[in-house]
Amino acid sequence: MAETRLIQGRYRLLDLIGRGGMGEVWRALDESLGRRVAVKCLKPMGQQRDPSFMDVLRERFRREARVAASLQHRGVTVVHDFGEHEGVLYLVMELLEGRNLSQLLEDNERRPLPVPDVLDMAGQLAVALAYTHDQGIVHRDLKPANIMRLADGSVKICDFGIARLGHDIDFTARLTGTGIAMGTPHYMSPEQIADGSVDHRSDLYSLGCVLYELATGAPPFHHDDAWAVLVGHRDTPPEPPRRHRPEIPELFERAILDLLAKDPEDRPRDASDLAKRIALARATWGAGQPLVPEWTLPGPGAGLPAGLPARRPPQLPDWARHMTAGTAADPAGRAVARPAPPGEAAALTGAWTGGGAGAGGLTGAWAGGPAPPLAAPPLAPAGEPPPPSLLAALAVRHTVGMSLALQGRWEEAGRTHREVAAERERVLGPDHPDTLISRYEAAFALGRLGRHGDALGEYGRVAAGRERVLGPEHPDTLAARQETAFALSRLGRHFEAHQVYAAVLATRERTMGAEHPDTLRCRHNLAFNLGRLGRLEDCHRVAREVAAARARVLGPDHPDTLVTRYEVAYALGRLGRWSEALHIYREVADARGRTLGREHPDALAARYEVGISLGRLGRSAEALALYRALVDDRTRAQGPTDPETLRARHGLGVNLGRLGRWEEALAEARDVSTLRERTLGPDHPDTLVSCREVAVALGWLGNWTDALELYRRVARAREDVLGADHPDALASLGDEAQCLEQLGRREEAVELYRRMASARRRQG
Repeated sequence: MAETRLIQGRYRLLDLIGRGGMGEVWRALDESLGRRVAVKCLKPMGQQRDPSFMDVLRERFRREARVAASLQHRGVTVVHDFGEHEGVLYLVMELLEGRNLSQLLEDNERRPLPVPDVLDMAGQLAVALAYTHDQGIVHRDLKPANIMRLADGSVKICDFGIARLGHDIDFTARLTGTGIAMGTPHYMSPEQIADGSVDHRSDLYSLGCVLYELATGAPPFHHDDAWAVLVGHRDTPPEPPRRHRPEIPELFERAILDLLAKDPEDRPRDASDLAKRIALARATWGAGQPLVPEWTLPGPGAGLPAGLPARRPPQLPDWARHMTAGTAADPAGRAVARPAPPGEAAALTGAWTGGGAGAGGLTGAWAGGPAPPLAAPPLAPAGEPPPPSLLAALAVRHTVGMSLALQGRWEEAGRTHREVAAERERVLGPDHPDTLISRYEAAFALGRLGRHGDALGEYGRVAAGRERVLGPEHPDTLAARQETAFALSRLGRHFEAHQVYAAVLATRERTMGAEHPDTLRCRHNLAFNLGRLGRLEDCHRVAREVAAARARVLGPDHPDTLVTRYEVAYALGRLGRWSEALHIYREVADARGRTLGREHPDALAARYEVGISLGRLGRSAEALALYRALVDDRTRAQGPTDPETLRARHGLGVNLGRLGRWEEALAEARDVSTLRERTLGPDHPDTLVSCREVAVALGWLGNWTDALELYRRVARAREDVLGADHPDALASLGDEAQCLEQLGRREEAVELYRRMASARRRQG
């Protein structure tokens, strides 16, 4: 690509960062936005003149690049753009400042990295994999050279999706008999070696190989001969890391060995489970341990473990015949990695990135127990940088805050993040990225606790700080502003939220493009807020457009696509178009059932809305059958007193009433009301809804006196909690008035009707 200095009239190639089997990576300038980026130019070898091969490659590249662009997580490299220019496929990514783990090991003369660093990186990698696996993405080529560590200690996985593309290209090459090598075998799972059929557990095995190498200085099967490595993965138990390095926490060793289980069923269930185990290992890590012990591993020429067969086992695949081992962590096969010259540590990740939470989901969560006891590190003299030990201690406390968040312990998580933010502000300054990310996480915890006013203040501080440091149009500044809009919406300040969403959306469309995942997320939030403003037609139109765009960019069954289609159905329901809403809810429920599982909370939520739609269409018998099955599934998955289980039971009771089965409806409503009062409180909105449903059933059964008592209780509670002029409080007055009429107490009923009319006049 040296002769092509400008791609698509926009990306100016400046200098070569690296070269690999699939092409080159360039440091470049995005002349449209004035920002530095990395451009990966993919040039498949040998097959370029075959038009059919290139057609297949282009389609796979587009598909996988869309996948990579859809991943929005601090632990994954951000993809900005992709396309084809003069026959060369290219991918535009954030430009990262740091070293990949292969380079770090070479810089350390192949000695293991400090245990605290290994534990920190292990936790971050587990969280990043948990996120990507939740999106249905498997990396397939996880190795130290594909993992970057940035200057601030954060870790990013590179080549998601594109690694899968590389796998597909090699698979195609094998089918056509070209014998292209798969690359270094040191990180391949046994099932990958056997038949190439892999799922997320293959990534977990590869991660185990990476962590073993970081902790000991060499991968678990470290031989010059590629066949010996493959046989090791398939047949040989790995030597426990603590035999080489006793100070490794036992819990961490156990996690690594479980990751390296030959049978995928024996590995951790998923990366989230692994993150919890790593956090627990960090919590048990004692102070004062030596960082690098005095020991050496056998060199790369060490003999094979006893008992290895002398001949190549016939079970190994034919495509591995031409495979060479290369250097364990260097995909280019160099014996020693070239250190970057001073000032040239750029790779494929940015110095730091902010997370996206609020409407977009939980940011970078961790798991585990309480923080390990930390001695207070000495403070730096005025004017000097803070000691690394202090920064490391704060990083550990930040991680513990993320762990608490993953466990749903939001009060403790928020308190931890606020304390870390205050300390980071004291030693690093109010606008330092670490200070701001701690404030961001504190704000997110406040939002989950329902303290949206406090969250709004914190998000505002983060947005202002990022604007000063990064500029008003930086993606992280926009992310913080978008969260302020979300908090405003949750506070009922929908008009202000709309103004912020509209401004952020205009900037995102100009700087990122109309179909960038971040732009689409903002448009989705704007559509949601339009519905809360009562602009239902606009809400439906925008949500429908976002759903179509997400289907093109992410695929029709991607979780984000389905979330927006859900919003389309909700808008249709509020517009009274229940048949259309039912059709979409059913499609969303089916898709979520296929991709997430029948009992996943999101699949169950969509099934609940199917029941609502059936009831609205007068198809109560169908709704009743659906709710009975839903109650069973909710009870099994979440327990009999979970709020969502009780919500499904409430729907069941409502449809019993619609079918005229009032005795059964009354029994169901009373049971749900009692459970809701016990678990949620007597004045919780859901409790009051169930209390009203009891009153409705009593009225239909002719017991108007008891019904009146309940209607009055609901009316007084709603008035106290929501205010006398709130629509729900006024509706309860209407219920009470109708009950009084049934009892022949017309004058009292008229007085209530007058109060309702007066309140509505005040509302305009």
